[in-house]
Amino acid sequence: MTELVLFNAGISTCSQRVRFVLAHKRLAYTDQRLRLDQGQHLAPEYLAINPNGLVPSLTHDGQVIVDSSVINEYLDEVFPETRLVPALPVQRAHMRAWVAYLDEVMTPAIRYPSFQQFFGGGLRNMSDEQRQGFANRLPLRKHFALEVGPQGFAPEKLEGAMERIEQSLDRMELALADKPWIAHQELTLADIAMMPSIVRLEDLGLTSLWDQRPNVANWYTRLQDRPAFAAAYGPGSRLGAHAN
Repeated sequence: MTELVLFNAGISTCSQRVRFVLAHKRLAYTDQRLRLDQGQHLAPEYLAINPNGLVPSLTHDGQVIVDSSVINEYLDEVFPETRLVPALPVQRAHMRAWVAYLDEVMTPAIRYPSFQQFFGGGLRNMSDEQRQGFANRLPLRKHFALEVGPQGFAPEKLEGAMERIEQSLDRMELALADKPWIAHQELTLADIAMMPSIVRLEDLGLTSLWDQRPNVANWYTRLQDRPAFAAAYGPGSRLGAHAN
């Protein structure tokens, strides 16, 4: 019998991607939640699973797969029912180009306002020595943590992040002008890659960003109507006024 175990965190945007795919495909799995605020993702036993110290990680019959984009393609390949990857090679290429862009641009950018408003308090209150000690424990995001000062991020860091977010939304608005989903006529992994960033913008009180982008607003409504959306955003998955 196939055994899937997802190591994840409720508020982790990348974990939300994978939870959506698992729900969309109606796959049974063990939901292994980690407390990021307690540093469980940096514990030796978890680093033995994922040396990057990030969530999510998936084990499938004992084999480890890491990185949400890799995990989602793996799940679609191994469990091909209700496909989330287009059939034609050129269509798959377009989808993967979108996922790569979002992983490179939108997903890192959304971390800045997220940490500024919700997650950075502990880092802001640390001394320089304490902050350096904490950052040294992070396998991949040491330098990001060191960008946080007593007042949070420098204004130019936040401005640059918002510029990249708006660029991503502009591209999304254009892509949706002639189809209901970002990369194809049907829902694909590109939409799921974008999903957590849009949800996070809503949680940050930034829904005005799509007031003048009706295609983005309509896309978000369609996505929320999918049953897998509610499964991806169970208790502990939202921030601020939308927390549940």
